Amino acid sequence: MKVNNKKIIIFDDDEDILSVCTYVLEEQGWEVHVFTDCNQIIDKVSKIMPDVILMDNWIPDTGGIVATQALKSSDELKSIPVIYFSANSDIQLLAKQAGAEAYIAKPFDLEDMERTIDGVLTA
Repeated sequence: MKVNNKKIIIFDDDEDILSVCTYVLEEQGWEVHVFTDCNQIIDKVSKIMPDVILMDNWIPDTGGIVATQALKSSDELKSIPVIYFSANSDIQLLAKQAGAEAYIAKPFDLEDMERTIDGVLTA
């Protein structure tokens, strides 16, 4: 078992997506943390200090845009890349509005997810 201590947080209220993403990412050696809401997001992210965050657009209670903007306005957390993901047709616009570094449209291909995560980590 390789230990590389890469940490990722997934904010999504869809249990199926959380379980699939968790399984795939843990297989790749990620330490995966999941939350089904973005309440107290600054506290949650500060405690874990992940390498990357996957953010759903329709996450309770405030939604992904507000949650991402809160992270990006925090000096301590703003450098953590956020990958926005949503089934919304204007995801590119939403991701830009939120201040996310990248986006993935749902339903997504797991290889796309891996490529996008690698992309923001090497950017």
